[in-house]
Amino acid sequence: MRQSQSLVMTPQLLQAIKLLQLSTTELGAFVEAELERNPMLERAENDEDAPFQRESEAAPEQREEGDWALETLSTDRGALERDLGTELENAFPDDAVAQPSGSTSDTPADSPFWDMRGGGGGIALDGDDPNLEAYLATSMSLAEHLHHQLAETLPDGTPRLIGAVLIEAIDPTGYLAEPLEDIARRLGVSLEEVEAVLAIVQGFEPTGIGARTLAECLSLQLKERDRFDPAMQTLVAHLDLLGKRDFAALRRLCRVDDEDLADMVREIRALDPKPGLRFNSPPAEPVTPDVIVRPAPDGGWRVDLNTEALPRVIANRTFYARIARDPEASVRSFADEAWSNATWIVRSLEQRARTILKVSIEIVRQQDGFFTYGVAHLRPLNLKTIADAVQMHESTISRVTANKFIATPRGLFEMKYFFTAAIASSDGGDAYSAEAVRHRIRQLVEAESPDRILSDDAIVEVLRTVGIDIARRTVAKYRESMHIPSSSVRRREKSVSCQRVPA
Repeated sequence: MRQSQSLVMTPQLLQAIKLLQLSTTELGAFVEAELERNPMLERAENDEDAPFQRESEAAPEQREEGDWALETLSTDRGALERDLGTELENAFPDDAVAQPSGSTSDTPADSPFWDMRGGGGGIALDGDDPNLEAYLATSMSLAEHLHHQLAETLPDGTPRLIGAVLIEAIDPTGYLAEPLEDIARRLGVSLEEVEAVLAIVQGFEPTGIGARTLAECLSLQLKERDRFDPAMQTLVAHLDLLGKRDFAALRRLCRVDDEDLADMVREIRALDPKPGLRFNSPPAEPVTPDVIVRPAPDGGWRVDLNTEALPRVIANRTFYARIARDPEASVRSFADEAWSNATWIVRSLEQRARTILKVSIEIVRQQDGFFTYGVAHLRPLNLKTIADAVQMHESTISRVTANKFIATPRGLFEMKYFFTAAIASSDGGDAYSAEAVRHRIRQLVEAESPDRILSDDAIVEVLRTVGIDIARRTVAKYRESMHIPSSSVRRREKSVSCQRVPA
């Protein structure tokens, strides 16, 4: 025989750990699924003071004498009026709506949900709530949008069939993904017929759709704006030079001066290189902050949970007490299991909320300089520092800060934003946050003048003068992560952008 110890993670413990790293949207979906599955769990609609409540206050034995909200309440009109002590219209004024002549329905005549099947005065509820989603407008896809325009432009026949095939060959970005020769061969028509229909499709909205190259996409948009002159044609034909910022070569090829070239470049940048994405991109979901940070009267910071982001659920003890008295053993077993799961979910949500608040308070305490003075005062911070302060494991801190957001007077930030690497100080003082160093690099680049562009080595020297000890390759890595081009490219770019724009 041997005695040993082992750590066993139950399914409920695994689920509790998973709840920590869920975002607000994912947590809401989880709670909704549990509300549908577990009859012992219900939404606390009127709980405004606290986000959670462990159990309802009511109990079966607390019913007052004469309480009309009983299971034995009569359902016919006369008995209801006797039980309520008043006419039905006084108790339920919303139901006292005049019926249309000849109607025997108990449903108000001006109800917005009419039976769409029979064309009469009935209402197609069939005992269920109306499906409001059926009345909402759905977003139209790119292909549907183009097919609608095709039906209005070309009559039935071969040209319309060719147009339909061309539309199906357009990728989500709006470009024609199949060669015209292959389409003509597949349909058994001439290449000229396909090209003629393509010219019609390229006239549809959004402008630039159906292009085969980036240059053709930009050309279509410039033609619509009546800006496709010879100089612009030359610029579009040499987009590779524009990508390299070789403005000297572009000025020579387009035969324009600096002011005209700067104007042309701005027009090119205002165009949409992927016109199809406006239809295929999913709508951006708004971010709901989990924690709200506000200035406190004493000069500190007040950290509160966002109650709107917390699901308010309770375990209904009243319902459990009634079901638990059922004579059937299987029913009692189901009630016990459902009650256990409901109370566990409520406790897990409470623990999740307390843990998020505890970690957020420590993050705000560690990064007080950021909240007071800005990004330049962001301190180096890692998971271990927070874990030691709140006496939790680093993996728990990682799960808590994943997919969580903090609303501050300086904007909305992900919790992970406040964890940054440390950059040593050249004078032996406190280390600098990597995010704060990135901010300083961005400030130096934005303050450059066309005649004084800072190289990576020059940025290193400037940062060392303020006490930041950083290597040139680290500056280059940070600069590339912020999508800042090299000094030679910035010099060519700023030499054009600083030109005076004609009135």
